[in-house]
Amino acid sequence: MAVRKNIDSILSKLLILIMGIMVVNVLWQVFTRFIVGTPSSFTDELARYLMIWLGILGAAYVSGKNMHVAIDVLPQKATVKTQKKLKLVVYVIIVVFALFAMVMGGSRLVYITYVLDQQSPALQIPLAMVYLAIPLSGLLIIYYKISDIINIK
Repeated sequence: MAVRKNIDSILSKLLILIMGIMVVNVLWQVFTRFIVGTPSSFTDELARYLMIWLGILGAAYVSGKNMHVAIDVLPQKATVKTQKKLKLVVYVIIVVFALFAMVMGGSRLVYITYVLDQQSPALQIPLAMVYLAIPLSGLLIIYYKISDIINIK
């Protein structure tokens, strides 16, 4: 559990940092557009990429805190033993999805964009860096759900 708390702490601080950078970035965009009169060329793209990282890593964080949206009508009416089985099934499905869609699919996307040397138009950063959020988040979700499976009580 100490490792999980450390990951939670690092992830929460990273999400706060990303959000802070987004706020400053958007304020700069508003300032340059309306006060200076010539909008900054990179702020729109930076905000978009930060939003991707915030959303995808935020999903992993929320998954780790078990605060994600869930329909719990069926489990509430079931016995404790059945609730445990349902949790196990749901966690396994989440792990399988995160593994195949996010880790494997996301890694493939990162690899393809890296090999093709795709760059973002305004910032000139590799798009592989933007897409890296997908497999990273998938690995975090897998870690969290395997940890949850081990600790089902």
